Amino acid sequence: MEKIYCVEDDENIRELVLYALGSSGYQGKGFADGQSFREAVSKELPDLVLLDIMLPGESGLDLLKWLREDPATASLPVIMLTAKASEYDRVKGLDSGADDYITKPFGVMELLSRIRAVLRRARKQPEAPQTQRLTAGSLTVDTGRRTVTDGEREISLTYKEFELLCCLLRNRELVLTREKLMETVWGFDFEGESRTVDMHIKSLRQKLGPLGEMIQTVRGVGYKLVER
Repeated sequence: MEKIYCVEDDENIRELVLYALGSSGYQGKGFADGQSFREAVSKELPDLVLLDIMLPGESGLDLLKWLREDPATASLPVIMLTAKASEYDRVKGLDSGADDYITKPFGVMELLSRIRAVLRRARKQPEAPQTQRLTAGSLTVDTGRRTVTDGEREISLTYKEFELLCCLLRNRELVLTREKLMETVWGFDFEGESRTVDMHIKSLRQKLGPLGEMIQTVRGVGYKLVER
């Protein structure tokens, strides 16, 4: 039986979600704040986390960052639950490493469908090598340590910017469509995908500095990385 943790400070919503999980064959456990959730994760890892953004004390985004920085939970599937529905908030949650995003109020059937989809994707993903070095010119990416350097300069990237760069490096010289990048990096069809990919490419280029010129735009199609 798959275990799902629900971090939600609204007791009514939390109890509704836990009831739906139990009725659908999942083992659900609820938490009203980040501290109790952290303590539970340190004792036993779940198969998936439902994480509200607006929580007392530290936010859901803070908890997501904590999960993604720990190798033991870096790939733990997370679905964000929040009343915020603007594209900026959705992109922020996804860029921080969320696997999916659902806004309140939501239907129980929709939530369960999202859970099943994320769990299916998590089961299909092969385990990546512990450490892989990707290079292009003076650019070096260490996938194990999740570091990016240009010679001696360390470049700080967000979770999704890092995944996007790795995808381009692994497929250098190949043209990748926006749809392919969205599927590979985000793992699902996301409304507004063109703007999302373009925004991340723009940010990635800026952070890479002169090396950002290696990422070329193929008009009307997508992007490719060409080593100079």
